[in-house]
Amino acid sequence: MSKEKRITDEITPPNKDLEILKNNFPHCFDKNGAFDFDKFKTQLSENEINFSKESYGMDWLGKSYARLLATDEATTLLKEDESFNQKGENINSGNLLIKGDNLEVLKHLSNAYYEKIKMIYIDPPYNTGTDGFVYEDDRKFTKEELQELAGVSEEKAKRILAFTQSKSNSHSAWLTFMYPRLYIAKQLLKDDGVIFISIDDNEVAQLRILMDEIFGEENFVSEFIWEKKKKPSFLHNNVGKLSEYIMCYVNNSNKTFPFSIEKTTKGKKYPFNNAGNSLEELTFPPQTVEFSIEDCSIKPQDMSEGKIITELLDELTIKDGLNVNEFRLKGEWRYSQTTLNEIINNKEKISISKIPFRPNHIKVGGEIKKMKNSFSPTHYKMETNEDATMQIESLFGINLFSNPKPTKLIKTIIKAISYNDPKSIILDFFAGSGTTGDAIMQLNAEDEGNRKYILVQLPEKIDPKKNKTAYDFVKNELKVEEPTIFEITKERLIRASKKIQEENKESKEPKDLSNQDFGFKIFETTPIWEDYNFEAEELGEQTKLFDESKLTEEDIKTLLITWKTYDGIPLTQSLETINLDGYTTYYNNGKLYLMDKGFKTKNLTTLLEKIDSDSHFNPTSIIAFGYHFESKNLREISENIKSYANKKSIDIDFITRY
Repeated sequence: MSKEKRITDEITPPNKDLEILKNNFPHCFDKNGAFDFDKFKTQLSENEINFSKESYGMDWLGKSYARLLATDEATTLLKEDESFNQKGENINSGNLLIKGDNLEVLKHLSNAYYEKIKMIYIDPPYNTGTDGFVYEDDRKFTKEELQELAGVSEEKAKRILAFTQSKSNSHSAWLTFMYPRLYIAKQLLKDDGVIFISIDDNEVAQLRILMDEIFGEENFVSEFIWEKKKKPSFLHNNVGKLSEYIMCYVNNSNKTFPFSIEKTTKGKKYPFNNAGNSLEELTFPPQTVEFSIEDCSIKPQDMSEGKIITELLDELTIKDGLNVNEFRLKGEWRYSQTTLNEIINNKEKISISKIPFRPNHIKVGGEIKKMKNSFSPTHYKMETNEDATMQIESLFGINLFSNPKPTKLIKTIIKAISYNDPKSIILDFFAGSGTTGDAIMQLNAEDEGNRKYILVQLPEKIDPKKNKTAYDFVKNELKVEEPTIFEITKERLIRASKKIQEENKESKEPKDLSNQDFGFKIFETTPIWEDYNFEAEELGEQTKLFDESKLTEEDIKTLLITWKTYDGIPLTQSLETINLDGYTTYYNNGKLYLMDKGFKTKNLTTLLEKIDSDSHFNPTSIIAFGYHFESKNLREISENIKSYANKKSIDIDFITRY
């Protein structure tokens, strides 16, 4: 009933695989929660599952470290840009732009957005040797800590630490960088979710094997080819390069669907027969089939002999172009009786042609047409890098970004995945210039969809020597003292939003875009307070771990946002402010937060009365910020809530957090 948790430094992604093991093999865990692999292996061996010692996979220096990073706790908090988020176009927006290291951000999102993302698109560093990628890591493990946490030898721990601090751009460095991000990203995808990753020749082979390990070889879809140039690059010794790849995996191949941006022509006929199949019988109920022959009766013996396409087994009566009695046909069918029944239940159209005498299925609205795995001017009239550069210039008046992706490319991919889910959430945690957000707003405006985006961008400093144009623009026009890529991402979304709306107003047939979401909210990661100590074994009355008087109102809000996201409440959902006789609390989705000082007995009384009288107020967890409460105060709250919950036969957890 009453719990004490040090949550702030224990924010880690959920481990789906571990939960599956706990649910299905609980007896293979000891009382401390440790997994007994030998016991697990013994049970599976009894069920004739062979544990082969040979296996296929990939290893690299840093793999054990990458796995550690994937499950290690976050070292940051989440902070809101209140002034920006309270603007009219942003206050109710469901879109997100988050500033910070994407590994930290993914960890923060891992509970609130667990299995909620329909599609992920990322354009990570290609590790070309000239794109500026080097592995940098601010995690400070000692050799001994790494040995214990990663389960490696002293020698290997030494080599890993040297490698992570060397600013390497080797294959091992790139894989160590990508592994934890992709591992957590998989946890965010819905069961029918899809991930697309742009990549070129430098790391495509390594990425394929890495994705096989994380997502499963059976979930590979394709390596899409994108023709990114109108004229080839002849930098390679042997060939002129025109294209790069977009690697695609589904989260669960058993839950997948056709990727499509178009349908076949309406009214196209799909014959029931399929030469080469075994002969089967299909039964058609009355009034289900339209005929292209005059009203009459047809008897089985009236059918022409010879090679069987369709054989009538019963007398068939037709009136007003419909069958009026049940009849059976024998043929080499492509559809089973079960599928035929589904077609009939869905009121799809079935017709029978006169010559040859056979049923045809006419799909209402046409049939989903699978997309091709090639994006080029020939296929989908695809845009190139040059087009993307022009799009940036049309928004900003200058060229700020090197090698951006064109909006049509991303828009095509999103449309192909979300045509059956127009309220889907799209995640891009290498946001760059913000093309994904722009593409989603354009697509929503075109088809009245309600897709939402989550973009993540590191506040990467712009080097004035490498890109003076971008540096001067951010510093002088946007008035940002320390120019970063994030500011370009943010400004791109603002300008793209305005452009879509202005172009719609000026079009010959403007659409009603009043219900479209053209805003976004901004959050950022910020380091946990330097002296926020969590080392004490117990938090007794005499224990003083942290001087809470140094915390500002903004610090408390930051802590609250971090906790509510950890508790599964999306960042775009606001907490309801509830006044308990002068004490302010924050409530959403069964979670009630007591963050401020000054909680008294009268506030507790008001809280219990409100639970008793307000049917819309049903906290299942009451969470108190421990540093703002005295121990006796916490005991009083805990005991009263426990007593009240027992009396009412309900469950309410009281949790003290630090």
